[in-house]
Formats: sequence, C-alpha cells, structure tokens
Amino acid sequence: MSFFERYLTVWVLLCIAFGISLGKFAPEVAQALDGMAITVNDAPVISIPIALCLFFMMYPIMVKIDFHEVVKAGKAAKPVGLTLFINWAVKPFTMYAIASFFLGTLFLKFIGPDAVDLVKMPLGKNMVVGDIYGAGQVVLVDGVKMLEVPLWRSYLAGCILLGIAPCTAMVLVWGYLSKGNDGHTLVMVAINSLTMLLLFGFLGGFLLGVGKLPVPWQALLLSIGVYVALPLVTGYVSRKWIIAAKGETWFRERFLHFLTPVTIVALLVTLILLFSFKGETIVQNPLTILWIAVPLFVQTVLVFGLAYGLAKLSGLSYENAAPTALIGASNHFEVAIATAAMLYGLSSGAALATVVGVLIEVPLMLMLVRFCLVTQGWFQRV
Repeated sequence: MSFFERYLTVWVLLCIAFGISLGKFAPEVAQALDGMAITVNDAPVISIPIALCLFFMMYPIMVKIDFHEVVKAGKAAKPVGLTLFINWAVKPFTMYAIASFFLGTLFLKFIGPDAVDLVKMPLGKNMVVGDIYGAGQVVLVDGVKMLEVPLWRSYLAGCILLGIAPCTAMVLVWGYLSKGNDGHTLVMVAINSLTMLLLFGFLGGFLLGVGKLPVPWQALLLSIGVYVALPLVTGYVSRKWIIAAKGETWFRERFLHFLTPVTIVALLVTLILLFSFKGETIVQNPLTILWIAVPLFVQTVLVFGLAYGLAKLSGLSYENAAPTALIGASNHFEVAIATAAMLYGLSSGAALATVVGVLIEVPLMLMLVRFCLVTQGWFQRV
C-alpha cells in the first residue's frame, strides 16, 4: 500500500474535521463551490466541483481494467457467479432491511421521530408548495422549493446507495493483502462496473421507491452516465492509447503509480465539501455518525460472512474465496457519494450517510483482511 492508502483513515478524519470547521466558520466557501453547477430547467443537476473530483476518483479504477480478462472470467464461472449473486441479489436487499430496522426503529428515538431533512426537488417534477411526494412534502426555503423528508429516511437513502454500489478500487488492495487471486479481483471490478450500468439505476429506483423517498429517474440514470460511463470509456480509450505509445511496462510502473495519490486527493477534497455542509449538524449531534455507522458495520460483516461461508460450501479455493467475500463486503463509495450529492444535495442526510461509509470502510476492511489471513486453513489452496 502507498503512504496515502496506508493512512487513509487518518486523512479521512482530518478532512472531516477540516470540513466541519469550514462549515462552522466559513460556510460561504462551500456554498459558493456548490453553486457551480450544470442546471437543467433551472435545477442544479451536476455539481462541477464534485463531478471533477469524482472523475479523478473513478478514472484510475477504469483505466486499470483489461477487458480481455473479462472474457477469460467465463472459465471461472463459480467464483464470478457467486460474486454477482452476493453483490446484486443479496447485498442491496439486506442493506435496505438492516438500515431500515436500525434507523427507522432501533435508533429512531435518538435520531428524532419528528426530525426532518431538506433535499433537492426530484428532477423533472413540477410540483407546488404543499404537494406530497413519497414520504416528503414540498416546502419553500429562501425562495427555493425543497422536499422535506423524515431525517431517518434521508439517512436510509444514503445507505441504499452504498448497498447498490459494490466494489471499489481499494478492493484491489484488499485482495492483494489477503493473498487472494488478483486476476479474479480485477475481473470482478470490471464486471461490476459494467453491471452497474444496467442494475444501479433499476435497483436504486426500486429500493428508494420502497423507502418512500424521491426517485428522480432522470438524475439517477444521468449519474451513471457521468460517474460510471464517462470514466469507463475514457479509461478504456486512454489505456489503449498509452500502452500503444509507451508500452505496458511504463503504463503499469509509472502511469498507474502516479494516479494512486490523485485518486486519494480527489476523495479527500470531496469529503471536505460534504462535511462542510454538515458541520453544524455534527457539532450539535456527534452521535449522528454512530447511528449511521452501526447498520453499515452490521451489513458489511453479514455480507462478508455469507459470501465467505458460501465460498467454503461451494468448494472454492482460498485464493478465490477471499476476494469474493471482500468484493461483496466493500462499497463503491465514490459513486454512492456522487449520486447522493446529485440526487439529494451535498447538505442532505443521504450524502452524510455515504460519507460515513467511507469513514468506516478502511478500518473495517482491514479487519476482514486479517480474518481471511487467519482462516486460510479452512480452504484448499491452488
């Protein structure tokens, strides 16, 4: 792991502290940045600073993908099939169930049964003040129409977006540290990225709708195009061009090495923006982070345990079982953060929930990597 990756949790905590301080003492800075947006029908749809940050987070992931390996993955149908099953048939629904139970029942009295959140109006919806949309109501705030929803449901929306966004670039690090099959890990990053183009919008719209939350389909699909398809195409084209011009050795040893800190810096800048808007909320109620972190922790450990157990029952080798379980447990938090910010706004509870996912991801995944290493003897080795 690079210096930035090794101490990512420290950088995350520092950026959260800086963002909170910025929101507390200089809120106009973050508000000015958020005002730099691409609008559709006078509604801000794409935050330019967030879009730039997310592109530089996503591009290094996509440029690593060798699409020839996706074809070879068919020869290992069992681990690929199990990974897809966990990521798309299990994880989104367990996330919804667990987050709903903790946020909507167990922790509701702490969050506040009557606490509300103001989120963006759904893209394409022409509603008037007082209209009801899902569990929310249209209100006028400083001359701007917003949707007022229960705060716990806003947190739930962020958890849902994490649950339907599997596998990040960091999973390549987790797979490497667990001494797993790096080829399988890379292939599943590619397959999940492609699968997201089809299922992210569908599952997101369905589960957000079940949760009685705004489902702006146009914005959801647009987020896939901006935050997944654009870096995917750019990564594919630039990878071919760079390898043809400089050779694969230079590409892997020089170019990819240069991109790693760029990715981390872009993530940290995004965190500063997000927490600058939530500074006052966190200062007033620091336990907010805990209420969101607990269901995310339970969900991650549960999905990992299920995937690891099914890998054992399926007769997979350790080299394939470890990355299969780690891929299922990890989240594509870059896309989740971007989508939450675009759909509901940087200041929304949904955006905060996705950032909490980043906060617990590194220490939790390192714990699971350690568990894999300790339990290698449970599996056959190739």
